[in-house]
Amino acid sequence: MSARSEVVEVAGGVALSVHRWEGTGVAFLLVHGLASNLHLWDGVAEALAGDGHPVASVDLRGHGTSAKPEEGYDFTTLTGDLRSVLDAVGFDRAVVAGQSMGANVALELAWRFPDRVRGVACIDGGWIELSGRFPDWESCAAALAPPATAGRPLVEIEAMLRRHHPHWPDSGVQGALACFERRPDGTVAPWLTLERHFTLLRAMWGHRPSTRYPEVTVPVLLVPAGDGSVAGRARDEVEAAAAALPRSEVHWMAGAHDLHAQHPEAVAALLARFAASASPAGAPSASLPASDGRIGTFLARSDHQLGG
Repeated sequence: MSARSEVVEVAGGVALSVHRWEGTGVAFLLVHGLASNLHLWDGVAEALAGDGHPVASVDLRGHGTSAKPEEGYDFTTLTGDLRSVLDAVGFDRAVVAGQSMGANVALELAWRFPDRVRGVACIDGGWIELSGRFPDWESCAAALAPPATAGRPLVEIEAMLRRHHPHWPDSGVQGALACFERRPDGTVAPWLTLERHFTLLRAMWGHRPSTRYPEVTVPVLLVPAGDGSVAGRARDEVEAAAAALPRSEVHWMAGAHDLHAQHPEAVAALLARFAASASPAGAPSASLPASDGRIGTFLARSDHQLGG
């Protein structure tokens, strides 16, 4: 099932690129991570749409083919943008799935606008608090600086992706390549500029999802990468989030940060089961089946460093 490309104008006249799939089931809004783009969700979206779900994915401001204004790279503006997208595509209440930074944004959206969110699915994110991982902002910025890709040939970038991820589906590889603008001379440049990358990273530095947990009333699915058997920061963060969120479910997936690109059909199946179990605020929600543990690989992009 093919997507329809649309442009949604949000506050300030900022134009966001949106892909839509029609359907009659529970609606999904898919949100990408830092320096990523909507195409990393293509495989998941197509699988969900194939099961009859209406789906929308969006390039956040500054990313992909969306507009790139000078301002608005903060969580209040980003969540306002997503609410406008929900209005434009006609989703009254949607399951909002985000990956990495996108999961933090999705959780913030549910905290700010619970009446618009049926449930939140956090794919290796949503619990990211950078201020707890680094002693100061300077250390954080140095550790999470994006790789130097501007001016490198597209064929070199694609070869690197396929070499590092030989088992990725083509949707994942093409999605990763869509993080870059393709220049006439055959080279690439990241859609997200270096300055805006650090502006968003600074917003992440200041974001404290743990302060939101007790007030998030919708069901939340936490999907950390790994099997959860090894003690460490990632497991501690996930367990703390699960304990503080009123209605949470944890589903570990063996693998690495970009699970949605790596095994889209498995992630889509998990999201569909979550959507079926997610119920209105105050009502109990059914549990999900255990992970089958078949998922795993790794994406060499700057966003992977935000993972557990």
